[in-house]
Amino acid sequence: MAGAELECRLIKTGEEEKQMTNRWIGPLAAAAALWSAMAAAQEGDAFRLIVTDLEAPLVPNSVMELALNLGYYEREGVNVELVRVQQTPSALAALTAGEGEMANISVDALLQMSARGNGDLRAVVSPNKSLPFLIAAKEDIASTADLEGRSFGIGRIGSLDHSLSSLVLSGDGLVMDDQLELVGLGQPAARAQALAAGQIDATTMSIGVWTSLPDKTGLHILVPQDAYYEAAPVVSKVNVVTTDTLENRREDVEAVIAAIIQISRDVAEDPSIWVDAMAEARPDVDRATLEELAESFEGSWSVNGGMSASELQYTAEWLFESEDFADLSEVELSTWTDFGPVDAVLEQRGIAEGSDQPAR
Repeated sequence: MAGAELECRLIKTGEEEKQMTNRWIGPLAAAAALWSAMAAAQEGDAFRLIVTDLEAPLVPNSVMELALNLGYYEREGVNVELVRVQQTPSALAALTAGEGEMANISVDALLQMSARGNGDLRAVVSPNKSLPFLIAAKEDIASTADLEGRSFGIGRIGSLDHSLSSLVLSGDGLVMDDQLELVGLGQPAARAQALAAGQIDATTMSIGVWTSLPDKTGLHILVPQDAYYEAAPVVSKVNVVTTDTLENRREDVEAVIAAIIQISRDVAEDPSIWVDAMAEARPDVDRATLEELAESFEGSWSVNGGMSASELQYTAEWLFESEDFADLSEVELSTWTDFGPVDAVLEQRGIAEGSDQPAR
């Protein structure tokens, strides 16, 4: 399978999940019951971490799995087991059915639940707070201003890449829906292939898809991922726990957070740690690609836990203005986050330098 196709299948950009958000809220109880009925006997003191990737993803989120492979959780004194599901709805069903203690889910799904009256979940850490999006374009497009009147590939109207890129370009004075010719093409791999084939002039994609493009002749990165996130500081995914887990297994929650922070700091200081571990976890990806990705992730590691109150509040306000939240009232930050566990870890370990500052 080609690298771009693999990236598309395994690394959720949020587009599919956003389309599904309103559809799973109702059937969630039934899905949870199914999970419960299928559950095997729970093993002792295992702390089960639910992830939505079938194998280690080619993004900083992979530190959750690598921390297990490299013994970080063990060194923190917590027995972590990974539970693999596909997409946020399945992760939420598993968590609410008691099939895990922590789950990595999309922020929009968490806010949907909170706004609809389910206030039992709290975000406690974000191993990979932002999607590694960038805007790539033909070489003759030297600046975002040059995009006016040109064709721009999107997943669909209202998809996450469309919404975020609209926000990014609005900072440069462009009204994406009015001044660009939008072409709905689906997943990032399809958009990237269309750009490479000259069928569109620009599009949004992840750094992984860009790296996996076999031929970039005539193309360049117009808006790099750091500038993209700076223009649209929307947190895409967080790790959540139930209030019951916070009350009864707080030490384990803090130990998991400590392990995630420590491995993030280690790979930020020495990216070869990530490259070596991913080469073993993902033998299907060549080392040169992993090294290029590791270089591109500089500044993206959650060295302080990825929990900035200002960024999370901005994310919530932005989401509640979107069409998917039109019938919902905005909820307070305190109803879906708990900074206590990550702050306890940072108090003990100190705050690292870098872009991931824990603003409160």
